[in-house]
Amino acid sequence: MTIEIRVPALPESVTDATLVAWHKKPGEAVSRDENLVDLETDKVVLEVPAPVTGTITEIRVKDGATVVAGDLLAILEEGEGAEVAVTPVAEKTPEPLAAPASQSAAAKLSPSVRRLLDEHDLDATVVIGSGKEGRITKSDVVSYLKNHSDENVAPGDPPPELVAATMSAGPSRTEQRVPMTRLRARIAERMVEAQRSAAMLTTFNEVDLTKVMSLRSRYKEAFEKEHGVRLGFMSFFAKASVEALKKFPAVNASIEGNDIIYHDYVDIGIAVSSERGLMVPVLRNVDHSSFAKIESDINHYAGKARDGSMSMEDLTGGTFTITNGGIFGSMLSTPILNPPQSAILGMHNIQERAVVVDGEIVIRPMMYLALTYDHRIIDGKEAVQFLVSIKNSLEDPGRLLLQV
Repeated sequence: MTIEIRVPALPESVTDATLVAWHKKPGEAVSRDENLVDLETDKVVLEVPAPVTGTITEIRVKDGATVVAGDLLAILEEGEGAEVAVTPVAEKTPEPLAAPASQSAAAKLSPSVRRLLDEHDLDATVVIGSGKEGRITKSDVVSYLKNHSDENVAPGDPPPELVAATMSAGPSRTEQRVPMTRLRARIAERMVEAQRSAAMLTTFNEVDLTKVMSLRSRYKEAFEKEHGVRLGFMSFFAKASVEALKKFPAVNASIEGNDIIYHDYVDIGIAVSSERGLMVPVLRNVDHSSFAKIESDINHYAGKARDGSMSMEDLTGGTFTITNGGIFGSMLSTPILNPPQSAILGMHNIQERAVVVDGEIVIRPMMYLALTYDHRIIDGKEAVQFLVSIKNSLEDPGRLLLQV
C-alpha cells in the first residue's frame, strides 16, 4: 500500500516551515514512528514520524525548501521488506560556491595557492573554491588533497596532513557566510521587538547563598533517593520568585494594548540553551509545585531541548522568566524581557567574596541578581523590593517553608 507523507498541521500562528534534513533516503526501510525528516519553524523543530513500517520510495522535497501544512514530502510503500522501484530525489542544482572553480576564478589565485597547486601538479579548475566569487583558498586545496590523496600526491611528497599542519601555521583570512536558521532569526526578531516595545530597566542586588548551599548539601542525597531527581539551585530561586510575585503582582502581569493583565497563577519560563539556540520552556503552576516537581520539570525540558523535541505548547505562555547565565561563568548581565512578560530574573555565577557580616569580614558564596522589568507598569520601588524579597528568602530558606 502506498502512503503519502505530508507536512503535518503547523502550530498556531506559524504559516510555513523549512525542511532542515532528511534522515532517510529513497530505498531505505523505516519503522513505524521513526523520525523521517525535521521541519524547522520560527520557534521549534518538528519531527515527521513514519505512520507505518515500510520503505521510502520517493522524496519530493529537498533540504532547505520552504513547505506549508499539507505539502507532499515523500512516498512510503507499506510493508516490511517491500520490493519497490525507487525514485531518487531530483539532483540539487549546484550552488556557485559548491562547484569547481571556473577559469576566471582559477586565474585569480594568490601566490601561495598557485605555488601549492604547482607543487602537486594540480589543475585549479578541479578544486572547489569557497572564497569570494568562487576564489580558491589554501584550505580548499588542502581539503582536495586530503580527499584525493591517492590520485594527486606523488611518491615522496609530504602527506596531506603535514601540508594541512603547515598551512594552519599561518594566519587564516577565510570567511564563511551562513544564513540564520529560522529559530535564530526569530530569536533575533523577538529581542529587537522587546527593546523597541518596552521601557526596560534593570536593577541589581546580591545574595548570600550560604544557607541554601548548606541546606542543599545536607539533604541532597536524601532528596534524590526520595524523589528520584537531584536537588539543584533553580528550585530555590523558583520558589523564592513565587513568594515575591505574590507580594508584587505587577511583576507577574503583562500589557495588552492599554490594559494590564494580572495573573492569579505563576507560570515560570526557564531559559535553557540548546544547539538550535535559546529556548524558554514554561513550568506551569509553579505556585502549587513542590521542589521535587520543579526539579523534575526542569530536567524533563532540558532533555527535550537537547534532543530537539520541544513543542510549541512547551514554549507558549509564561508570566515570568528566570535565566541563569552563571552556568556559563557570567558574573553580571542585563537580561532582555521575554514579551509579553513584564520582568525577567537573571542569575549569575556563585563566587566566594569577602563581605561584612555583623561588623566582621567573612568569606561567603555570593551571587549577583539582576531584574530587568518593564517600567511602564512596574515602578522602581516595586522592582527593588521584589529583588529584596528574593534575597531574603534565599538567605533564610525557612521563609520558603513558612511562606513569609
